[in-house]
Amino acid sequence: MAEIKSTMDMVMERAARMAARSVGQSDSQESERTGMRLAAEYIGLSLGDLAPALAGQAPTEQMAVRKGMARALMRNIILPRDETLMATSLRAIEGLLELEQSAADMAAICGELKQILEQYNQHTEQIRTQLEDAVRSQLEQKLGPQESPAGSRMSMDPALHPMFQKEWVKMKADLDLQYNQALDQRKELLRQRFA
Repeated sequence: MAEIKSTMDMVMERAARMAARSVGQSDSQESERTGMRLAAEYIGLSLGDLAPALAGQAPTEQMAVRKGMARALMRNIILPRDETLMATSLRAIEGLLELEQSAADMAAICGELKQILEQYNQHTEQIRTQLEDAVRSQLEQKLGPQESPAGSRMSMDPALHPMFQKEWVKMKADLDLQYNQALDQRKELLRQRFA
């Protein structure tokens, strides 16, 4: 006669299966966190190279650690507002290249990321200069040929004018959107590679 399992037995078996699955996921998540921590140390310059740190991990954990490293590195590739952020982004790109040294397409994607960051800085400066010139010209037209006591033009900083601030916010938002889309496209290619 076939045994009929009690509801309690079925619940206990299911709980055991779920616990076994969660242990595997937990280990993988912990390995990814280890990879993220190592990538953070690399970006912070307290870790010299990622490849030896990855090789030092258990072979069963290396894929998850590598994935965590890649995630953390990609998060640090952002539009630079200053030189520090630019240096961080470039260091993250170097780290990605170090994780995937042999792939030519990886080098091409990372080269495009670097180029986008550099062009962003140049484009930002160019637009800011053009806007300053336009606002200065408009202010000079409004003020007319006023001379200062020394006989030279009044010194004015167009960047302090509310008209400049209003236009700059709009132009910068458009520029950031355009360049963030370009970065996100390349990062998606990288995510697929490290998935």
